[in-house]
Amino acid sequence: MTDIPAATQRSRVRVPLRFGDGYSVDSELVTFHGLADGQEHVAVVLGDPAPGTVPLVRLHSECLTGDVFGSARCDCGPQLREAVERIAERGGVLLYLRQEGRGIGLYNKLDAYALQDQGLDTYAANTALGLPEDDRDYTAAAQMLRSLGIGSLDLLSNNPDKAGQLRDLGIDVQDRVPTGVFTTAHNVRYLRAKVLQTQHTLPLGELTELSVG
Repeated sequence: MTDIPAATQRSRVRVPLRFGDGYSVDSELVTFHGLADGQEHVAVVLGDPAPGTVPLVRLHSECLTGDVFGSARCDCGPQLREAVERIAERGGVLLYLRQEGRGIGLYNKLDAYALQDQGLDTYAANTALGLPEDDRDYTAAAQMLRSLGIGSLDLLSNNPDKAGQLRDLGIDVQDRVPTGVFTTAHNVRYLRAKVLQTQHTLPLGELTELSVG
């Protein structure tokens, strides 16, 4: 699976980032030609890794409701905010991937929310709609990393599938670094399902207590 087509950089542009809590940082946004899925994914380059170290990288799937509107039904917005600062401090890249709803799209994600309100978890809701539990493929992410000259990295993620796919695609994931745990009254069941269904590295005991309480 390592023999994937090469992508090329299309443009690089400096973009200062500003967040609602006052945090700010300079970044460089990189676009690409030749990505396998034809989507407009963007690399956000932050900071400079120290000599002899590998960059810190996060694959962040687009979440309009969480990233833009601050939805409390997921932890995507807080993860994005945390990732930008941690990567900027160490040096690395955030790949912003256009994979809304674990790849099923915005409208389907909202339909799945309606089913979750009836008692299904996030994965069962996708299945009930006749959709995959997780339809994300990280071939384009591997192409982006190679185009940026990154063949070895530490991955900022709680999701073992991301690391596994990147390794299968020929990227050397040296370490998987967990993100923080961002719970709300509205996302505890969602986070617990991540642990039970897809082995995310989150504290199951703590999430169980919160969901019961």
